Amino acid sequence: MALKGLDIFKLTPKTNCKDCGNPTCMAFSMKVAQGAISADKCPHMSPEALAKLSEATEPPMKTIDVGGHKLGGETVLLRHEKTFVNRNVFSVKLRADMTDEEIDSVLEELKAVDYERINERMYAECVCVECGEDKARAAEVIEKARSSGRVLIVKTRDAELAASAKAALILGADASNWEAMNGAAKTAGSVLGVSGASLAELHDTVEKLEAAGNKNLVLDLGTGDAFKRAVQIRRAALKDGDRTFGYPSVVDTAAIAPGDPVLQSQLAALFVCRYGSVIIMDRMSYAQALPLFGLRQNIFTDPQKPMKVAPGIYPINGAGPDSPCAVTVDFALTYFVVSGELERSGMPVNLCITDAGGYSVLTSWAAGKFSANSISAFFAEQDIENKLTTRTLILPGKVAVLKGEVENKLPGWNVLVAPNEAVQLVKYMRELKI
Repeated sequence: MALKGLDIFKLTPKTNCKDCGNPTCMAFSMKVAQGAISADKCPHMSPEALAKLSEATEPPMKTIDVGGHKLGGETVLLRHEKTFVNRNVFSVKLRADMTDEEIDSVLEELKAVDYERINERMYAECVCVECGEDKARAAEVIEKARSSGRVLIVKTRDAELAASAKAALILGADASNWEAMNGAAKTAGSVLGVSGASLAELHDTVEKLEAAGNKNLVLDLGTGDAFKRAVQIRRAALKDGDRTFGYPSVVDTAAIAPGDPVLQSQLAALFVCRYGSVIIMDRMSYAQALPLFGLRQNIFTDPQKPMKVAPGIYPINGAGPDSPCAVTVDFALTYFVVSGELERSGMPVNLCITDAGGYSVLTSWAAGKFSANSISAFFAEQDIENKLTTRTLILPGKVAVLKGEVENKLPGWNVLVAPNEAVQLVKYMRELKI
């Protein structure tokens, strides 16, 4: 349980020396309890007190690095309470009993589904190899998975194979083999995935691993009541302060719904929301990726901060200095939709994104953040008149009322008004006469 301000105060030197930047030790203690400052800001705190405070004030859920991707570290059960911190990763699954043609098909599909959405790369980050009994074949498949360039996950109960694979994540430890798998994970420098026939067994196994000095773990939710387990584990860690369950989780939808890509996608969507840190599927096609990646991006953005893109000039379809300009706001969804439709038109255009506070076109216009003044200021900041030879500017249709004001602010520019809906931009751009 986290310490309260008075508990922290008892550990301070109580000198009110102000060396920490606070007027009193009590004020310092209250800020530490709130998480506003760290305990080591007090230069006179004893090492024993700092050690106790560090353990008591650390987040209830650990942040675990799997192949460069941070997982866990969450502080709330529901996104709207504050925000989710570290987004989940997706993995496709290879099995040692698959043919080379089947494996190549999965990896080629994986390679093809890799695109950008609202300034973030959308792709499946991991490849999981389920090893089976044939160690030689498993080693071959592991090398194929490693060649994909994605984070390698190995699912095996064979400690020797696990150690030699040197995967970022090893899945396969349980109550019967945790010592051997712990040794394999330490040898390989891997994160260790722990499973249990019940939550009680899982809890006991994690306690044993922690006592053995391994806190670089993820919790395998298994195939029975996986969602129920996910919720119970997260609640135990965040609400009940059970640090033994304070680890990220992994769920294998391919094991829960083998051979059923539709159900696997549905389960993956569920665990994006609650609470799968690593989500394994048989494969990742565009049909599966588009909704899942979009959902993940929405869930793992801070609800207290608007989704926005950086202001600037975005050339589309090879636009040059003489290509027309289209201006809109920095709301990420607006950018994504408008840029997509402009790309579909095939017409070169310089898309100018202004700083509108991350609001939509009408909201930013109503708030005075998207106006003739803001557009002219953006043009001056970006030195657009010297960078571009074009003098054609296209305004969003929903703020057609700005046309006259923009013409006054930007003399010499031919100001046009686009349709109200982005979907109409393809026809509009193709018929545009300049």
